Amino acid sequence: MHAESSKYDILAVDDDPQMQFFLKEALERQQYAVTVAGSAEDALAALKTSKFDLILMDIRLPAMSGLDAVNEIQKIDLRTPIIVMTAHGTRDTALEAVRRGAYDYFTKPFRLDEMEIVIRRALERRRLMHEVERLREQLLTAGRRGRIVGSSRPMQEVLRLIDRVGSTDSTVLILGESGTGKELIAEAIHENSARRARPLVKLNCAAIPETLLESELFGHEKGAFTGAVGRKLGKFEQADGGTLLLDEIGDMTLATQAKILRALQEREFQRVGGIQTIKVDVRIVASTNKDLERAVREGTFRDDLYYRLNVVTVHVPPLRERRDEIPELADHFLADANSRLGRAVTRLAPDTLAALMEYGWPGNVRELRNMIERAVVVNDGDVLLLSSFPPPIRPAEMPTNGGQGRWDGLQNLSLDEKVAQLERAFVVDALARAGGVQAAAARLLGITERSVWHLVKKHRIEVSRLKAQRVES
Repeated sequence: MHAESSKYDILAVDDDPQMQFFLKEALERQQYAVTVAGSAEDALAALKTSKFDLILMDIRLPAMSGLDAVNEIQKIDLRTPIIVMTAHGTRDTALEAVRRGAYDYFTKPFRLDEMEIVIRRALERRRLMHEVERLREQLLTAGRRGRIVGSSRPMQEVLRLIDRVGSTDSTVLILGESGTGKELIAEAIHENSARRARPLVKLNCAAIPETLLESELFGHEKGAFTGAVGRKLGKFEQADGGTLLLDEIGDMTLATQAKILRALQEREFQRVGGIQTIKVDVRIVASTNKDLERAVREGTFRDDLYYRLNVVTVHVPPLRERRDEIPELADHFLADANSRLGRAVTRLAPDTLAALMEYGWPGNVRELRNMIERAVVVNDGDVLLLSSFPPPIRPAEMPTNGGQGRWDGLQNLSLDEKVAQLERAFVVDALARAGGVQAAAARLLGITERSVWHLVKKHRIEVSRLKAQRVES
């Protein structure tokens, strides 16, 4: 060993100066970084200011014994392995140290090669524990991102921002067109925060009449207005300790905006018809498909509320700017539709994928999901046909009777045009299966890589937009 040893820090605890010198010299020759301590108290003090990968500790120490020190070290850091050293004849004491949490022990005098084997095993165990924790955190983070599907560069930027802001209490403003998944982003922010054990309360500001919005936000007392037969808690109170999502906040009137602003600034409010001031601890996440900067200029949105909301802004890109996610999203929605509808549609036909890739998706991800579900409902067979989609995904002249009819829908085209369309569809499908790798697509098609290159140029296929689509042959 050993260049790899230099990355490990070891704390050696022994009250014998000669043993301290021996351990330091022997371990440093193995390229470990070594700190020595003469007592358990000194070791505990070092642990409070420094991190160590391993602790070597004599059982017999002045004042606090090594046995008692094991308990105290466990309180500071359960993950750092402890190897105890004991004199011949005190094996029972060493076993008691192991029962208390020590990793292993060896008796003095000991051979250096034996000590090195025990140290290597302990450090490997610590490395594996760190790896397990890292993987667990990755899985937890992925879980906290909820149902978000998207591997494109723009969406990876959004996910990285979620990871950064989730652990804070900062107000977040989510901007994006309708159907881009703003609500999923809000859910992921909440699940990635320390508030995830508390409620995420959602309010669609555009769906509540102006006369009822204040009551929905702040609640009301009994008799506050006609029909108020009892006290009602508003969304702010329901979200106390958690997160409040104000969806479509750009649709609020100026009067309601003023009341929201005060609640955001003071974190307090009064119920409608009440006199008691209610204090809450709420994180605000707001979303809108409106251009709020333009609304501020036009006087339809308060500038002070905009600045209060615009602490951290998450821009969710439209689907047309992340077309390379379409195969991944389509597979996801296909699997979801199969599960909910009890169907067994295994894959998309080549021309179906090509059509989905080329469509503009004004309704974004929501439109794609609805289109896939609708197509699964009417589709015949285990391959999702283009004829199962409505216009404008399916060409208007293509019949909807499935099967051979999807090719008959090309009857108004010349033979060359028909061949070109089918040729393009097969190349797009092969590239999608191959993750955009033209050499792999060539093998799937049974042609040369140069032929694939020519077909890509001929049909103006944007290879970068095609992601790998797992299909069953």
